[in-house]
Amino acid sequence: MTSESRPLAAAIVPVTPLEQNCTLLWCTRTMRGAFVDPGGDLDKLKAAAAQYGVTIEKLLVTHGHIDHCGLTGVLAAELGVPIEGPHPDDKFWIDMASSVGQQYGITGAASFTPDRWLSGGDSVTVGELTLNVYHCPGHTPGHVIFHHPESRLAIVGDVLFQGSIGRTDFPKGNHQALIDSIRTQLWPLGDETAFVPGHGPMSTFGQERQSNPFVADAVLARA
Repeated sequence: MTSESRPLAAAIVPVTPLEQNCTLLWCTRTMRGAFVDPGGDLDKLKAAAAQYGVTIEKLLVTHGHIDHCGLTGVLAAELGVPIEGPHPDDKFWIDMASSVGQQYGITGAASFTPDRWLSGGDSVTVGELTLNVYHCPGHTPGHVIFHHPESRLAIVGDVLFQGSIGRTDFPKGNHQALIDSIRTQLWPLGDETAFVPGHGPMSTFGQERQSNPFVADAVLARA
């Protein structure tokens, strides 16, 4: 994922005790980049940016769960960069960051207000790259995902995993909404699209449509 011959490069940096996949992505032409879901372990994240020679220009957030955004506000203040995302329906999760952080062992978690809330149909820029934003409620009501069509890459947070889907038993989770988000927002992006999930290994939408026990085409056809 780090080939200089491509306009977008990315590296996955697992953070927090929950092993959440923070993604460092950058424009190979400008070497300007962003962290997607910098939930914790800030020294580890800053070291990764330095290792790849990336200048961080913003922070992107898929949703308000603590492992994805607990220390986002802290990092934004340290780097002097803006925060974009998630959708405003996840504000209630972000507002609870301090108390939820204590429950999950994420020291220093704090609430924040994004410089820009995101909605479906929006886009975000990173260097000279443009990523499309899709609103994918279900795991949380304000979950968004980021897609770079030219690279056939999506960063989907906890909407979809290799062989699984996001939990919907948290406050304001909705199982049917999650299934609908996957079917109507993710699948049209193309079977060849690779995705970075919020936890675990990467996969492609095509692979999940074949074998995912929750949302494979054959499974949904029987629903």
